[in-house]
Order: sequence, then C-alpha cells, then structure tokens
Amino acid sequence: MAKLSSTKKMQAMVRGEHNLDGLPIHLLTLGAEIGSVLLESRTLPETLQVCAETIAHYLDATNVCIWTFDEQTNLLNLAAFAGEKIYTASITKSTLLPSLELEEIKPKLIPVTYQVAPFKYRLYCLIVENHLLGAIALFGKQSLREAEDILLSWVANHIALGIDRIFAKKALCDRRDSLLLHLASQLRQSLDFNTILETALQEVHKLLKIDRCHFLWYFPNAIEPRITITHEVQNGSFPSLMGDFPAPQSNIILHQISNLEIMRIDEVATAFDLDEEIKQILTKFGITAQLLLPFKTHTGQYGAIVCSHCQGARPWSDSEVEFLQGVCEQVAVAIDQAEFYAQTRASALAAQTQAQHLSAVLYKLQQAQSQLVQQEKMSSLGQMIAGIAHEINNPVNFINGNLIHAEDYIKDLLELLDIYQECYPNAVPNIQNYIADIDLEFIREDLPKLLSSMQMGTERIRQIVLSLRNFSRLDEAEMKPVDIHEGIDSTLLILHNRLKASGHDPGVEIIKEYGNLPLVECYAGQLNQVFMNIIVNAIDALENQSPPRIIKIHTELISQPKMQGDRVLISITDNGSGMKEAVKNRLFDPFFTTKPVGKGTGLGLSISYQIIVEKHRGTIKCNSELGKGSEFAIEIPVSRNGISG
Repeated sequence: MAKLSSTKKMQAMVRGEHNLDGLPIHLLTLGAEIGSVLLESRTLPETLQVCAETIAHYLDATNVCIWTFDEQTNLLNLAAFAGEKIYTASITKSTLLPSLELEEIKPKLIPVTYQVAPFKYRLYCLIVENHLLGAIALFGKQSLREAEDILLSWVANHIALGIDRIFAKKALCDRRDSLLLHLASQLRQSLDFNTILETALQEVHKLLKIDRCHFLWYFPNAIEPRITITHEVQNGSFPSLMGDFPAPQSNIILHQISNLEIMRIDEVATAFDLDEEIKQILTKFGITAQLLLPFKTHTGQYGAIVCSHCQGARPWSDSEVEFLQGVCEQVAVAIDQAEFYAQTRASALAAQTQAQHLSAVLYKLQQAQSQLVQQEKMSSLGQMIAGIAHEINNPVNFINGNLIHAEDYIKDLLELLDIYQECYPNAVPNIQNYIADIDLEFIREDLPKLLSSMQMGTERIRQIVLSLRNFSRLDEAEMKPVDIHEGIDSTLLILHNRLKASGHDPGVEIIKEYGNLPLVECYAGQLNQVFMNIIVNAIDALENQSPPRIIKIHTELISQPKMQGDRVLISITDNGSGMKEAVKNRLFDPFFTTKPVGKGTGLGLSISYQIIVEKHRGTIKCNSELGKGSEFAIEIPVSRNGISG
C-alpha cells in the first residue's frame, strides 16, 4: 500500500479502509469523544481538561499536558493536564520547542519526540493558519505506535481548531460586550431622541454587517393603530422604508410587537411556519431575512429594532439575538431617560417662565414703590420749599414795603439837619464834638446807599422765593402751558451754590442757548424734577474735572407734520469724562448708579425716564463717549394733543 499522510490515514481508518496492526476500536472511540467534547458549549479550561483526561484514559500515557500560547508574553501556559503534573509553570516557546520554528511546520503538523528520562516525551503543536495556539505533550514509558500517532495528530488538529473557535467566539463576545458598554455610554450621554436612535442603529448595522437596520414605533392607542419607521441605516441604494404603515398592512407584526415577541426569520422564502401575510409584506420590500426585537418603555410606548437582509438567507445566531436584546434594553432606558429629561425640562421651563413673570411683577412693584417714595420725597420737599417761600415772603414784603417809607423819612430828617446847620452854623461844643465822632458827612453820604442796598437784597430774596415756588409748582398738579426756560432758570437758581466758584473750586460755567419756544403743556413740577436730576448728575460728573467745566443747555422747537404736532428739544451737555457703553446701556435702570455707596440711589434717571416717556409721551436719550462728555436729549410734545396722540 502506498504511504499515506496522517490525515488521509486517519480518514481511511475511520472509514474502515485502513487498519494498522489490529488497531483497537477504543482509539476510534477516543476520536469520536474528542470531537463531541469540542462541540459542547464549555469554557476553554473545561474543554481542554476534558480532552486531556479523555486522551489519558484511552492511551497508555503517564501524563497528558495541554498548553495555550500567549502572544503578548510569548509564554506557553499550562491549561490542562491528566496524571502526574510534570510541567506546571509557564514556559517560553523556545524552552518547550528548542529547535522548532513556525516556518518549518507550515505544510503539515510534525510531531516532535524528546527523551525525558525515565519517560518518552511526545509533543504535538496546536497550530491554525500558521499561528501557534498551544501544544499537547504525552509522557509515557513506551513510544506511541503509528496509528496512535496518526490519531493524536488528528486530535491535535481538531483541538487547535476548537481553541481557535473558542478564542474567536470569546473575542466576538468581548467585542459585543465592549460595544454594548460603549453604546450604553453613548446613549447615556445623549438626551436627544434622534441621537439615541441613530447611534444605536449605526452600531448594530456596523457590527452585524446587515443590509438594513430600522427603528419603528407602534402606536396602539392612535385613532388608527399603525407602525411608523422613524430611523434607518442601510447599504447600497435600497429604497427608503421610512413612513407610516397602517394596521391592515401589518396586523400580525402589530400583534407580535404588542406581545413583545421576537420575530426571527433566517430565510423568508423557505420559512414553513411564516405567516403568509408577513411573507408577502417582506417579499414586497425585497427582504430575504429579518430579525425584529420589540421593547416597551416605562411610559407605555412600543418600539422595535429591525435587522433585515436583502441578499439571500441570513442565519441569526443566539449571541446576535442576545446582543440585540441588550441593545433594546439600553435604548429603552435611554428613551425613558430622554423623556424624563424632556418632562423635567418642560417643568423647569414652565417654572422659569413663572419665575420670570413673578420677577417682572416684583420689578414693577419695586419700581412703583421706589417712584412713590421718591415722589413723596419730592412732594414733601415741594411742600417744604413752598412753606419756606411763603414764610420768607411775608416778612420780606413787610421789609420791602417799609423801606420805601424809611427812605422818605430819612430824606426828611437829613433835610431838617441841613436847615439846622444853615440857621445855626455855630453849634455848641457838645454838638460839634458829637458830629465829629459820628462822622456826619459820611453818614449823610452812605445812608442812601445803605437803603438802596437793602432794597436790592429784599428784591433778591423775592426772586429766590419766586423761583422756589416756581420749582415746587404745588398749584400746578394738572398739565398747564408753562415757560420751559423759566423752569430751567429756577433749577439753576436753586443749584447756584454748587455752580458758583469758591476758594479753590473754579465753579461750573453755564452756557444757555435758548431757542424761541412757545408755552409747553406739561407737568411743570415733574419736568423741573427731571432738569434737577440731569443737571445735578452733570455737576457730579464735573466735580473732579480740571477747568474749564462747562454745562451747555440748548433748547429749540422741532416742527413736525400737523398729525404729529410740534415738539420741544432740551439738550443738556457736559464736557466731563463720559461713560462706557455698558454703563450707558443701564443708565435708566432702577437702582443702577456709578456713584459711591451712600451718595446715589439710582432712582433719579429712572424716574426722569418715566416722567418723560410715560407721562409726557416723549423721549430721553443719552449720547456719550468715554473721554468726550455726555449729552442728555429730551423731546416732548408742545401740546396736550401731541401727548395724548
């Protein structure tokens, strides 16, 4: 008989075509049992241990050792043994195989024999596609016969394939577990429905290498129950399946989804237990194999991930189904999380809107309260000023009225004195001495001047009193036509003490550029309050300014079409340091101030804005640049019709 290779010899022996030295049937049983062990679902250590024990049981071997090779550490690690343990530690490939390289064993398996006294040592390398996976060593007192050697070569080959298959399965499971963890992490990071579903479909499509992957919703409580495909990932140029599918087209599928039943079809054409309705629907869309996994969210919504193949049969493994079940669980949790976030966000938005509304109401109440307080202060100040003006006015009028008579009396007395001096030129010594002591000539000359000065003083007091009364305007609570210039002058008169020069203070120069204005219908007292606030702020801005310090007040009439009515412009400008844009934008906000604590309330310009805009239907603007001073421009209608319109 021609010499056969070990594999062919084994095949012939199994078929009964080749029998060597009367080979016992137990060797065939050994091969069958090893094949059966490799087909069972066990862990790698369990599988190799059973293989070692089976080999030791059927062969006359003192020890059977099986190693697995770790490429990262370049070590052969003892994975299983039967009999006495000879090699228990990890050893390098070169130690166990001192003269064997992989290149030498590409064509076939070469058993290597070593003498390990008092045993004969037989080694079989476990190799798949030129990759060393491990080794099997048999220790015995007698050498193996040819048939046993052929059988063990066949066993080693199948154990190598079994190890490779277990490694591949473990790598696939590890990859799926890793992918599932990665997917769970990605889904947890996103709170957006579309992102969650797109991420899940892309990962499933990439891992399972399928033609189509869909996500669908089932709406059982809709007026017309239906399935809606909302997301898809697919290969090639397949037509899109996204859209609604009414219940009459998918009753069986709806039933399975509502019962959370998995639909697992390896091949549509040959599936004998497949409902004809489902087969027609799948065939219509060119689907040849399909796997559908439904799930239900905590809010009662039904969804499903659908994997479809369009090019022949596609067997779905249990591990793939388990993987997709894990994906569905993660998607359901992520959708619940996203819905909870959406509800929480909606509640937060509603609460925020309510808070903003309450904040706005509170702001208006605070503003109204501050304005009432300020108005009450101004009213009290006006009443006090009016009372002081009234009290001063009475004695001043009395003094001013009596000064006229006093002047006449003094003139008469001086004339009488002149007559005495003419009639009695030589007065007695006592009279002459007294005349010299009082300096009669100086009194005669200075007394008229004194009376004139007193009259000027009383007149000045009368003007001040008039200005105080004009500023307070207690008798003008209603809108009345007034002279705007008179109100500005009254304000300047009250602020005269802050404007005039004194000591080292050079004072502030006022430049008036008054235009020809008609009487303006307005709330005069409130308008004077606006002038007071703006001019005081201008004086404060010039306080640390080097000369010249200038405040320019400009007025003019702005002619408008008849429908709108004429308007008056009052511009108050200072040459101070100006202000930043951020400060200018908040200038009219209540309680906003750039002044030191205790010096400003932040209400003056806010109230001024309300008086001009709300009470007079006018405008007030601030134009300012840093280093170039500031201008407040006020425009108000001339007549009541302009205000009401």
